Amino acid sequence: MKKYILITAAKNEQDYIGETIKSVISQTVKPSLWCIVSDGSTDKTDEIIKKFAETNNFIKYIRNDNTDDRNFASKVYAINIALNFIKENKFEYHFIGNLDADTVFEPNYYEQIIKEFEKDENLGLAGGIFFENYKGKKIKVVLASNSVRGAVQFFRNDCFEEIGGFVALKNGGEDIITEVTARMKGWKVRSFDYLHVQNLRLSGTGRWGIAETKFREGMLAHSIGYHPLFQILKSFYRLKERPFIVSGVLHLLGYLWALFGNNKVKVSDEFKTYLRKEQIQRLKETFIP
Repeated sequence: MKKYILITAAKNEQDYIGETIKSVISQTVKPSLWCIVSDGSTDKTDEIIKKFAETNNFIKYIRNDNTDDRNFASKVYAINIALNFIKENKFEYHFIGNLDADTVFEPNYYEQIIKEFEKDENLGLAGGIFFENYKGKKIKVVLASNSVRGAVQFFRNDCFEEIGGFVALKNGGEDIITEVTARMKGWKVRSFDYLHVQNLRLSGTGRWGIAETKFREGMLAHSIGYHPLFQILKSFYRLKERPFIVSGVLHLLGYLWALFGNNKVKVSDEFKTYLRKEQIQRLKETFIP
């Protein structure tokens, strides 16, 4: 079977990263290399990674002390440290996956993903469907079938090189940019219903509380060029997400705050035009019989 590499940026993940590492170690097809960058962690994250690396030689531990707590760009900087290590050491691989340090899945997860790539040479980015924990309950994250959560984005190498890797933005969104760019360049992006991924906490709450996370998600939507109509309707849809009502309201307020505060859109005109065209098409398919 073809080789794959994983990259992970971990910051103060002592409560979760052990389970994530166990999940990868138990894979029926293991990665040839897994670079885990501790992004200035101050808890026991480093200790846990090093302990597992002692007995699993495909795990490469890297420490980054040049970190920034104030924004999501720090995560991408840490990922790029791992990518530079892979490039400098000339590792060969066919697939590369980002993996968040609070994520688990079944032992055949990567074996099945690779089989999907082997069946379709146009498949550029793939992953499983996502579940999160909220107050002890397992909740399915609603996502379009041509979208993959950043926590488990898994790329064909040719696709990853063509889209240029991850873009660092203050409010995050690097995963949205990668999947939209992949589609823009003609690659298929697909999440598979039969592959389940469990996030061990609510996405985005590792750095901030839920309220600030939802507000920042709205700001993020503006910064990457979301169409206003699509964003408004999406915020209404999110009223039924947990925490109920609050989630959708904060999402919309974040977008409007960025819009009327004249915050700059951080993507190219080509990207914004393509994204908005996709979003209008989705609205037509949803509301026009």
